[in-house]
Amino acid sequence: DFEGWNGKLGKGKKLKGSEVRGRVNGHHQENDMENLSLFEIVKLGKSATQSVVDDWIESYKTDRDPALLELINFFIHCSGCKGAVSSEMFRHMQNSEIIRKMTEEFDEDSGDYPLAMAGPVWKKFKLSLCEFIAVLVRQCQYSIIYDEYMMDMVISLLTGLSDSQVRAFRHTSTLAAMKLMTALVNVALNLSINLDNTQRQYETERNKSIGKRANERLELLLQKRKELQENQDEIENMMNAIFKGVFIHRYRDVIAEIRVVCIEEIGMWMKMYSEAFLNDSYLKYVGWTMYDKQGEVRLKCLTALQGLYYSRELNVRLELFTSRFKDRIVSMTLDKEYDVAVQAIKLLTLALQSNDEVLTAEDCESVYHLVYSAHRPVAVAAGEFLYKKLFSHHGPEDEGRPRRGRQCLNANLIRTTVLFFLESELHEHGAYLVDSLWDCASELLKDWESMISLLLDEPYPGEEALTDAQEAALIEIMLCAVRQTCECHPPTGRGPGKRVRYTHRHTHKQHFGIAILYSVDPEKVTNLLQFPQYFDLEIYTTGRLEKHLDALLRQVRDVVEKHTDKDVLEACSMTFHALCNEDFTIYNRVDIVRSQILDEQIDKFHRLLEDVLQEGEEPDEDDAYQVLSTLKRITAFHNAHDLTKWDLFTSNYKLLNSGLQNGDMPEQIVAHALQCTHYVILWHLAKVSEGSASKDDMVLLRRQVRAFCLMCQRYLNSISTVVKEQAFTILCDALLIFSYQIVASGRETLEPLVFSPDASLQSELLNFILDHVFVDQDEDSSADDEANKIEALHRCRNLLAAFCKLIIYNVVEMKTGADIFKQYMRYYNDYGDIIKETMSKARQIDKIQCAKTLILSLQQLFNEMLSDLGCNFDRSTSAFCGIKELARRFSLTFGLDQLKTREAIAMLHKDGIEFAFKEPSPQGEGGPPLNLAFLDILSEFSSKLLRQDKKTVHLYLERFMTFQMALQRDDCWLPLISYRNSLQTGADDDTLSVISGMSSRSSARSRRSKPPAASKRKLPEEESSCSSSDVSVWVNHEQSGPHTPVMMSSPHIVSTVLRDAKKLRPEQGYMGVYSMSNEMQHTPLQQPHQHMDYNSQVAWMMAQKQQQERASLQYGKMRGHIQHTIRRGSGLMEDDEEPIVEDVMMSSEERLDDLNEGMDFDTMDIDLPPSKNRRERSELKPDYFDPASIMDDSVLNVSMF
Repeated sequence: DFEGWNGKLGKGKKLKGSEVRGRVNGHHQENDMENLSLFEIVKLGKSATQSVVDDWIESYKTDRDPALLELINFFIHCSGCKGAVSSEMFRHMQNSEIIRKMTEEFDEDSGDYPLAMAGPVWKKFKLSLCEFIAVLVRQCQYSIIYDEYMMDMVISLLTGLSDSQVRAFRHTSTLAAMKLMTALVNVALNLSINLDNTQRQYETERNKSIGKRANERLELLLQKRKELQENQDEIENMMNAIFKGVFIHRYRDVIAEIRVVCIEEIGMWMKMYSEAFLNDSYLKYVGWTMYDKQGEVRLKCLTALQGLYYSRELNVRLELFTSRFKDRIVSMTLDKEYDVAVQAIKLLTLALQSNDEVLTAEDCESVYHLVYSAHRPVAVAAGEFLYKKLFSHHGPEDEGRPRRGRQCLNANLIRTTVLFFLESELHEHGAYLVDSLWDCASELLKDWESMISLLLDEPYPGEEALTDAQEAALIEIMLCAVRQTCECHPPTGRGPGKRVRYTHRHTHKQHFGIAILYSVDPEKVTNLLQFPQYFDLEIYTTGRLEKHLDALLRQVRDVVEKHTDKDVLEACSMTFHALCNEDFTIYNRVDIVRSQILDEQIDKFHRLLEDVLQEGEEPDEDDAYQVLSTLKRITAFHNAHDLTKWDLFTSNYKLLNSGLQNGDMPEQIVAHALQCTHYVILWHLAKVSEGSASKDDMVLLRRQVRAFCLMCQRYLNSISTVVKEQAFTILCDALLIFSYQIVASGRETLEPLVFSPDASLQSELLNFILDHVFVDQDEDSSADDEANKIEALHRCRNLLAAFCKLIIYNVVEMKTGADIFKQYMRYYNDYGDIIKETMSKARQIDKIQCAKTLILSLQQLFNEMLSDLGCNFDRSTSAFCGIKELARRFSLTFGLDQLKTREAIAMLHKDGIEFAFKEPSPQGEGGPPLNLAFLDILSEFSSKLLRQDKKTVHLYLERFMTFQMALQRDDCWLPLISYRNSLQTGADDDTLSVISGMSSRSSARSRRSKPPAASKRKLPEEESSCSSSDVSVWVNHEQSGPHTPVMMSSPHIVSTVLRDAKKLRPEQGYMGVYSMSNEMQHTPLQQPHQHMDYNSQVAWMMAQKQQQERASLQYGKMRGHIQHTIRRGSGLMEDDEEPIVEDVMMSSEERLDDLNEGMDFDTMDIDLPPSKNRRERSELKPDYFDPASIMDDSVLNVSMF
């Protein structure tokens, strides 16, 4: 409160404004800082905080009233308030009146105040403000803070402001009060230390013998102790006032930044002065706030607790808190905010260091699996937790272990890592585990000698040997560690890194022994064959290790000859690719071995193929196996090596052609032959692209591409699913590669190679997708087939993605995507992401064509529904509702910016209207058109039209309508009625302009701005009409040419003369049709043209009468709409905005009942441990901020722990 100010200020003299700033002017005159307030000085930050505080203290000692008034205005200005407390207000007004006066002068509309502003200046100001308060208390801690005046005024001011409804006052005063409290805690800590020292000196002096005892010194020590005790009581009362008046209320403030300030500072208090604050009475506030709905507040709770758990001495006092809130901390490891999850894991790691038994096995397991998280900081934190839990404990038996070999300490830890990797059955990604442990256990993971010893050395007596699964897991972990060492970046999805080549000799020498030992196991040898890819190849020459290179090449050659597994052969191919590096001297040695292997395999393939083709019969199993195994090896090597000099295209083409003619070729042989031929063409293209190829090479490649694509097309009808899918995938890739994209980037010389699919091929590809992808799987399959179903789904997704790439790269016509887009809702779970991305890419290529494709897909579904249900279907059926929902989903994909999609939406409505009136009524003359119900589907896109475009579309719709249609009100005509209403919604207000895009959003932000004048409202509309000429071109085109509506039942009803009279001149645009002046609204009916016949005159008169009635009704609507719009003062998109509703209190009754069970919420008094006699000061009012006013009755008077 500011009570007592009047009496105390009455003793001082009357102040003037210049006297208030006399200190500032006097001190900073030489620094060109005259007439600056204390706020401006702190904001500029050009003066040292120490000197600024010293100057204020000097002025306070001279005349404390003006100095205190300046300090009060400093806090007011820090809140962003433009007003100031004058000396008269300071003298005569009560606290509530002053705060109300400052609130009235505060500009709340801006929402900006120093603590909320961005930029380095205001960020520095916040630090300067906190430093100023800390230095002020530190400099005043020996005298001024005990004068029962300055601190009373400051605490009362900040307490009052912290209860303000103005966010700026509340935020700034809370920050200042919390920093003031922190400074007082530091003072109290110093007092406690001095009091302990004084007490110890007093006890020492008193215990001396009477002859040696100095009575005067005892009296001085007693006096000093009494003075320190009184000062400590004073500080206690100040801290109690701040804690009860500010913290108790603001730690649950509706603003997250204010809650963050409170939690951050209470963490500082508990860490600085643990004897007074580190108890359950204060820890409960941090525990409760861990349930906060804002991530930044939860994060601050965890960081505050980390400072406490880091100290082993403080850990003892946290046992009760840990047992109560441990489950909450464990659950926060899965927090949706990754930063919160990381800090929660780190907090558990700190708690684990102090007490290994604080977490149960279930708690630890919930953290263990996070080592496989895709978010690297979470995974690394979980890896550190795992390392501390499993690897950091060494018993007495570990001291005598050898430093190397199977029985060394690291070997035992490696075994533990392997066991953990195998036990985590849900995760099979060793690279993620290695990356998670890399920061804390890199030395263990790089102990190749221990790993190789576990694989090669014989187990000692009594020692268990590694199982087959453990050996495979160890090899995988070792490979991942080698890759991590060489590439120095985490796995895919965890961030980039810097590549470094690995150079460990020991692995070079012993790798071959492992390869020989495990050369039979495909899984193990596949991983082992990847090691040479990370070798430093230069060491083979510099280290004279050629014999090891020869041994490696022999091993790889043996593996190629023994194995037919695809992964093994591809690993061998990549090994030769890594070793055949022309930059190293070993290239010739490796190239010779590679050529020998390829010569042998290709010669064998030609010989076997010739025998098979000459027989003319189906090859037996032995011949088929030999052909397949040889073809597998050639295909695997052709993937990474150029084999064009062996002319494999001719052999493979003969094999594929024979399979088509005879139909007896095994499917695996055909699939690998297709893949090998595809590689032949790609390598030929790579050579031609280099620019060194001749014209004959270009012609040859062109022939090969066309022949191969035709071959793949023929194989699309194969009876084998494997062959069909392989042919489809390769054909899509070939069409994409040899499309017009091939001539991009200055490669015009490759234009003769462009191959575009004809209509029959496009249709065949589309039908393949419809027959093999969009099919319903058997729901009654057993659980054993679940893995097969997942595998089949992956294959179908790959097929669909291959075809969708042809759409988005314009290889096939975009309209073929209609059959894909119409499956969006039905197969949303399986292929929704692929279809949605295809629609997005197609819209980027051509907005109008994409819109036409979307409406075409809806039309196809509508026709299918008619064929199934008939023309008299019910619009409430699931089929029709499904099409309508699909249209709504399509509409959402157009986004919020209506200007960008304006032409596309208009063309979509045009096609939809034409489709709705395309077919005549099956009921004969006078009945609704067959497809009229499609207008109900089309209405889902009406909201995407601009207002002026709605008028254009409505005008186009009327061209298809007869006079009788407009009068119909039967249920069968409801789609037409609803569609017309959707076009007229928001389109009848001709005096208000529509500003889309950024202008509409900006108008929504400035809700308080006045509506523009009527003369200015037409400007955006005129601009829109000019820019919309492209949109209306199809309307003008339809009007300019002869047009006979499909539903014209009799000639005398069609008001063609009236429509011709409303034609637009080319320079007017179409907006003039809809501008209706007041003169037009009150003009009597004009006489019809003299040349009209009788029927036309009747139609004209009826239309004029209807127009006049609509004009009268429209005028009344327009007035009400204008008033409503002006009252709202909002933009076009305001309906999309939802109000932000925030509870003032963060905890609901149900949540508090659960959280606070067994907790005491009674607000305690701050009782410093050394203090024995605490007295209350009459100057400070008692605590008016009763916690009962903000807490539920269910949690009051309940013990906490």
